[in-house]
Amino acid sequence: MPRLGTRKLYQLIEPELKATGIKLGRDGMFDYLRQQQMLIKPRRNYTRTTWSKHWMKKYPNLFAEMEISAPEQAFVSDITYVESDEGVHYLSLVTDASSRKIMGYELSKEMKAHDIAKALRMAVRNRARSSALVHHSDRGSQYCSATYQQVLAEAVMTPSMTDGYDCYQNALAERVNGILKQEFLLTRCRTFNELKTVIEESVWIYNHLRPHLSLGMKTPAEVHEKARCPEHLA
Repeated sequence: MPRLGTRKLYQLIEPELKATGIKLGRDGMFDYLRQQQMLIKPRRNYTRTTWSKHWMKKYPNLFAEMEISAPEQAFVSDITYVESDEGVHYLSLVTDASSRKIMGYELSKEMKAHDIAKALRMAVRNRARSSALVHHSDRGSQYCSATYQQVLAEAVMTPSMTDGYDCYQNALAERVNGILKQEFLLTRCRTFNELKTVIEESVWIYNHLRPHLSLGMKTPAEVHEKARCPEHLA
């Protein structure tokens, strides 16, 4: 995790600092890393991955009014671009809104609905429960397509979409995109297949090793696993 934030890094190494007698608080660590020019500088770029001006049916925003208290009440989905020497590719992610665990993902060379739906199918296979849930996304044509909506219906997921073009209404999904791109996908891969392997490794590390401030410094997999209820298992 070469670009792990300072707060998370301090939380992970604090026991070792104390064990070796090093007196260094969190603010002191920020100061030291700043002096050494080791603080992370955010990357800012944008490529359009969504086309919302289409004729297909859009769905109301159900996610905005939800109170998320446990895993698998709602999934959030988004598409982001990633690159290799072979060109621009597209990464589809489906994330649990409570645990922040990436439940499904798919790297594709195009943004066709059947490619995007592969991430959703993986998320369905990885579920711990069989109860109905809300699936939230933007209003992109891939999510509105009959192909994607059929998978949602088969999995008993109710579609929810952003109002208009406000990206902040799908901020959680975009946040996960940003973490993968800014903290993990740092080295340009030569081929599509090489990038696919790196993404698979990165998702595993994100789910199982990277602590989240919003999760009390627990990992997404840890939080998701603790919430499993045997009586609701699929």
